[in-house]
Amino acid sequence: MSAPDPNLPPGPQLHRFLQTVGFLLGGRRYLEACRRRYGGAVTMSTIFDGPFVMVFDPALVKQVFQGSNEQLHAGEANALLGPLLGQRSVLVLDGEEHLRHRRLMLPPFHGQRMRRYEEVMIAATDRELDHEWPVGEPFPVMPSMQALTLQVVMRAVFGFDPGAAEEELRRRLRAMIEPITRRRRGMILFALTQGRLDQNRAGPGTFAARRGAVDELLFAEIARRRGDPDLAQRDDVFSALLVAEDDDGGRLTDQEVRDELVTLLVAGHETTATALSWTLDLLLHTPRVLARAREATAAGDDAYLDALVKEALRLRPIIPAVGRVVRGEPFRLGSWVIPDGVEINPSIRTIQHRPDLYPQPNEFRPERFLGPDAPDTYTWVPFGGGTRRCLGASFALMEMRVVLRRILERTELKAAARTQDKATLRAITIAPRDGVRVILPRRPVSASSADAGAQALATPV
Repeated sequence: MSAPDPNLPPGPQLHRFLQTVGFLLGGRRYLEACRRRYGGAVTMSTIFDGPFVMVFDPALVKQVFQGSNEQLHAGEANALLGPLLGQRSVLVLDGEEHLRHRRLMLPPFHGQRMRRYEEVMIAATDRELDHEWPVGEPFPVMPSMQALTLQVVMRAVFGFDPGAAEEELRRRLRAMIEPITRRRRGMILFALTQGRLDQNRAGPGTFAARRGAVDELLFAEIARRRGDPDLAQRDDVFSALLVAEDDDGGRLTDQEVRDELVTLLVAGHETTATALSWTLDLLLHTPRVLARAREATAAGDDAYLDALVKEALRLRPIIPAVGRVVRGEPFRLGSWVIPDGVEINPSIRTIQHRPDLYPQPNEFRPERFLGPDAPDTYTWVPFGGGTRRCLGASFALMEMRVVLRRILERTELKAAARTQDKATLRAITIAPRDGVRVILPRRPVSASSADAGAQALATPV
């Protein structure tokens, strides 16, 4: 075994295979043990990559998030997503190209448009409650959350109204991403990226065929909308991307629009569905928090629901880590100098479970996010940070808050299992193994009654 590089932080001197086993079987416990032994930055290697530097110290995370985009390449670190998202996705671009795409994509996720999306979220939640949830029998809630968030994406992002065209695109999108997000299917993305599978192999069941079926509809819709004289009046993200212009008057190409739409689908559908499922799991197994959440909902107190959602994302982060590959000049990280080609990985789940930052870190306590001493942007990092922070973070937080509020307004949902669900790795996300099984004891309160009650509470006496 070679001697450790003096420029890199210390780390375990185990064989790469044994370190891989530690990652896969030990998870956060393995990383926490490494943090305690070696400190805030640890050099590791696995059979998939190495050496790379895991970061567990908020001060070092701040350095990484504030580093230059030209020197720290997040797009390169996300390369395994390229076959699915496309090579012009904001997630796999670096430098000026990334910043250009980011500037063009930001406007739809702010201002009045965001407030209009709330109605879409409420309608999607009502549809699931009224038509999909069985009464009196256990069922996994995660498939329902996946269907709900996909409905929101189809309306708010893609701008499709309910109908045959929306249903067909939704079917093709799920067919493309669902096999990859099953347990252990992250290896498929890795194999695609490494060229171990032929992405262009013909056949109706291949990844390339499923991706092609989606592209057929998306490119046809792009062409149709570019000819729509009222395109600028539409309020969906898809249309906003088509009319957005950079400082030189340039617009996104058809391929770039396609890649960003698929990016928003993956980032705003599967991840938000997983986060909602975890939030319900935590809530239904914590009676004190559930009681206060019901009180906050009845009182129209969104501040507590916001804190609840943030605490759920702290305790159950969906993405375990983010990455930056050093390119060009070595990058100074604390007292170390990280050379060209080495990836730096802030560990989201380890940082957000540090007992010195979060006393009793395994307890579900939304109160952590209320008051002046709430966690900052380098100790609470479920959406990453810096110029690579998730574009849809505000959208996701709002959607989680709106959906949760609607479920609390209309149901008395209960947990079907005595203990919380176990975590499993699905592609690049940490998801509940059994989909969070719940029970709906009785039919939901009617939507009109829930709206009338909320309106009465909001009306001044």
